[in-house]
Amino acid sequence: DEQVDFAIKSIEEQNRELADLVISRDKIVDKYDIKIERICQKLFALNQPVAMDLRLVMSALKINSNLERIGDLAKNIAHQSKDFEFLPNYFNRLHYSEITFIVRDMIKKAIDAFITNDSELVRVVIKSDDKLDELVKEDSKYLIELMHESKNNINSAIIFYQVFQELERLGDHATNIAEEVFFIVKAQLIKHRNDLADQES
Repeated sequence: DEQVDFAIKSIEEQNRELADLVISRDKIVDKYDIKIERICQKLFALNQPVAMDLRLVMSALKINSNLERIGDLAKNIAHQSKDFEFLPNYFNRLHYSEITFIVRDMIKKAIDAFITNDSELVRVVIKSDDKLDELVKEDSKYLIELMHESKNNINSAIIFYQVFQELERLGDHATNIAEEVFFIVKAQLIKHRNDLADQES
């Protein structure tokens, strides 16, 4: 969660120190990933969990994998932030602040849903992903237009295009975590928006 927050700020604030911090701490994230995976494997081997306990351990493994990937994406964004000498003039025309707000909120709510077993937060996260995808699609189209308009826009627009793809993937991983929480709490799989709609009806 903090890695994502710092990576996003490293672009907004053109803060190379924050970017370097995110990059250096990725090794710590990887160590936690390995540690949690081993704990889950040990629980399977020694405790033979059933029912909700089994769902919890199974989903914890998948959530752990998604969190590790979120860490990787934060590191990628931090690397990309260092490619800017300064923010381009068109930056304020992008939905960067709105997109990053949604991403951070989705990740926070997905983690909170796991901690509190809150299936309502799951619904909020999944619905937020639609808005995120819409904004990323809009800005990606605008960046492509900028590249066609002037070759001077190409380098910065390519970087931002990549950043937006990473942000969209962050939302996807938050959604994956939310879906696993729903499985833990409700013992039901949801892998598509229609599945959630069925549960609501």
